[in-house]
Amino acid sequence: MMLFTASFIFFAISGTYAAVGPSASIEIVNKVVSPDGKPRSAVLANGVFPGPLITGQKGDHFLLDVVDKLTQENMLTDTSIHWHGLFQKSTNWADGPAWCPIATGHSFLYDFDVPDQAGTFWYHSHLSTQYCDGLRGPMVVYDPNDPAKPFPKTCADTVPPESTVITLSDWYHLRAFEAGSSPHPDSTLINGLGRYKGGSLSDLTIISVSHGTRYRLRLVSMSCKPAFNFSIDGHSMTVIEVDGVNHQPHNVDSIEIFAGQRYSVVLTANQLVSNYWIRAGPTSGTNQGFTNGTNSAILRYVGAPTHEPTTSSALKNPLVETALHPLVPSRVPGVHLPGHADVNLTLVTTFSAGRYGMNGSSFHPPTVPELLPKGSVYELPPNKVIEITLPGGFGAPLSYASSLQASTLIVLSQKHPFHLHGHAFHVVRSAGNATYNWDNPVIRNVVNAGSSGTTFRVLHCHIDWHFEL
Repeated sequence: MMLFTASFIFFAISGTYAAVGPSASIEIVNKVVSPDGKPRSAVLANGVFPGPLITGQKGDHFLLDVVDKLTQENMLTDTSIHWHGLFQKSTNWADGPAWCPIATGHSFLYDFDVPDQAGTFWYHSHLSTQYCDGLRGPMVVYDPNDPAKPFPKTCADTVPPESTVITLSDWYHLRAFEAGSSPHPDSTLINGLGRYKGGSLSDLTIISVSHGTRYRLRLVSMSCKPAFNFSIDGHSMTVIEVDGVNHQPHNVDSIEIFAGQRYSVVLTANQLVSNYWIRAGPTSGTNQGFTNGTNSAILRYVGAPTHEPTTSSALKNPLVETALHPLVPSRVPGVHLPGHADVNLTLVTTFSAGRYGMNGSSFHPPTVPELLPKGSVYELPPNKVIEITLPGGFGAPLSYASSLQASTLIVLSQKHPFHLHGHAFHVVRSAGNATYNWDNPVIRNVVNAGSSGTTFRVLHCHIDWHFEL
């Protein structure tokens, strides 16, 4: 199926680095960087932020040798990498948190196949709050038969793949262990560049486009905490992929993207040749607004003058999650009534004595190694529909169901992004919505206020600071 008929090309994006993969050595190092103009020591993949784009093809065998060269003692020196959104079918040991961390001076070979997935993913440390210190980067698995790829092969061959990815990150001037339990970010970085309030007018990412051309942009939220409202002044976008799943084209002018989420959008460069602000406004924190180019990057048409934009934002068509539907229709499994699954569980999310918990249990590192600590494991029968309710007090409940092996439905009411490792799920009731969609709801693996899947490998809030609470 051809979704679009225009040519596809991307001229340049500042703040990107050459792609690697599917076989690569990735060195985790300490390095002083100043992506928003203020120097700080960071934990980086191959010494750059964001880490290098890792690419491969659907069906590829990935061999990613992660070498721990961390030495700075006021930050973590062990590490562990999670390949966010990849199912790791039969290789759950390569998922990151399921294995012992890599000790400094040692390495670990992440050896896994990606047999039946394609789309936009990312990778990050899954050890405590380490990815807030910088260890995060994008990942793309291409599908030679992508239904959204009508673009001439000659164009695609001449365009560096890293030029199609836009990463959104929060950035902190203090190291994670110094910043407190849930600090506010100092700046927003778009492809690794940004500005902070009161700081210098440091470089911003510039995306160069040619008038009359369409572009596939892959948005990746690598946030530790805030969601971002992403938009490009004067331009609309067409959503075609959600968390690695192709979806029916849907037109919007802004996207609220939560930590860990990914979208592919098609942008048509159809405005006057000029400069336009790209905005990624955080939905929480103290660095609100766009004064002096904070929380921003630049869309620059070829032939436009090399000055910063003077455009303004007038948004009228934000993304509503319930409007998203998979390209290949997929009905939700099981009885289409809340509370009528084969197995029904309730996981009450609490916050007490400075710690988050579920059903009264918070994670505490055991004094001796323990694979299955009490209160953290629920055994689920195979080939059943599992309903999980996570009640809370921060909004309307949400419901989720997956369609892989034992299916899972999750109902939540906290405004947190929850991520399920190993599977995608149907979102049958979205935040702030009172109706259920059992016929063809959005399929994803990170959702505002909840997640689910066929079996539980890891289910967690994707605000990284909450890992320590």
